[in-house]
Amino acid sequence: MPSVAVVILNYNGRKILEQFLPSVVANSNSHTIVIIDNQSTDDSVAFIQKNHPSIQTIQLDKNYGYSKGYNLGLEQISADYFILLNSDVEVTPNWIDPVIVLMEKNPSMAVCQPKIKSYVDRSSFEYAGAGGGYIDYLGYPFCRGRLFLEVEKDTHQYDDQQDIFWASGACFFIKSFLFKEMDGFDPDFFAHMEEIDLCWRLKSKGYRITYCPDSTIYHLGGGTLSQTSPKKMYLNFRNSLWMLAKNLPYRQLFYKIPIRFLMDGLFVVHRSFKLSVQIVKSVRGNWKNIRSLLKEMIIIIWYVVKAHLVFIFSWKRILEKRRKLALKTIQLDEIYFRSIAFQHFLWRKRTFKQLRWREKGVS
Repeated sequence: MPSVAVVILNYNGRKILEQFLPSVVANSNSHTIVIIDNQSTDDSVAFIQKNHPSIQTIQLDKNYGYSKGYNLGLEQISADYFILLNSDVEVTPNWIDPVIVLMEKNPSMAVCQPKIKSYVDRSSFEYAGAGGGYIDYLGYPFCRGRLFLEVEKDTHQYDDQQDIFWASGACFFIKSFLFKEMDGFDPDFFAHMEEIDLCWRLKSKGYRITYCPDSTIYHLGGGTLSQTSPKKMYLNFRNSLWMLAKNLPYRQLFYKIPIRFLMDGLFVVHRSFKLSVQIVKSVRGNWKNIRSLLKEMIIIIWYVVKAHLVFIFSWKRILEKRRKLALKTIQLDEIYFRSIAFQHFLWRKRTFKQLRWREKGVS
């Protein structure tokens, strides 16, 4: 077997590490385990050194976020494969070997993810990855097993190996030479969507991203930012626009970015309407709840506007990144040709299998 390094990025995650590290140590078959610490202010590093002396630690001088934190840490690690694993993941026996064997047999496979299920509800898939990731033509991500916030039960409907568009950063297997060749994650992203951006760049170079159902992990999720966090929403909107501007062919940018702005605006209207209904229902209730709902509405509007403004004023920087990419214009079958938002909210599509794909082979 080739050399493998299981790499966990940590920031003030002492309690999470105490809960989840034992399963990683017990089930990683003597592979190297490394913790990259983003200058935690708690006793994370001391805890690791005392309780898990076999685990290597790399201490960074400040909190660089997910993207740059991994980039800096992985520069100091030598292995054929990197497994980037969230700290809030429970792994299972034999979770590594099936993926590595699959990738070794297929030189064109750059990245792979296992089946990702919920730590809280073990019968369900987990939001961040489920049975493999896809995006629609406007850059909105979704998964086999998860459309927006609606997560499916695992009834073995996605037990087939499948080429996907992106693999989850919660458990991200990648050939180390390709991570370095692609200059890793985009450090400007800080956190969220950086794994999708890297997968897109790899696919544009002709590599495959794959889902391996023979390996299963359980992800707690929301350990850093919850799914409804305004900051997470801002990062997702901003980074998604950056990703589109970096990776789409020029001819598509001129109409997809305006449509995307419009769709983001519709999202704001939709969320604001739902909050307004709650406010009306609370008129005879307590004013504290009304103030909280109004505050949430203002924050949502501001963060989407902020994401758009940051995107507009960073256009020059994006163009510089595009030139470095030497992008190929190729047909990517795993980009969904319709709006996933319309399919889910308007046409009431609840599961991945209800979506109709233009190309055969996506199921």
